[in-house]
Amino acid sequence: MAIALFALAGILLGGVISLVRQGATKFSIGVVAVLAVLAATGGVLWLMPGDS
Repeated sequence: MAIALFALAGILLGGVISLVRQGATKFSIGVVAVLAVLAATGGVLWLMPGDS
């Protein structure tokens, strides 16, 4: 699952770069960037050892 989250974060990061180059609104860039950060954070947290 962590690999899928990191892949999603990479795709979203590419989307952010594409949106910036196309001159999209800051709101749309921010939304996609936040989703990329959340996906990367989820991937990292998924890798952390837990009690269960």
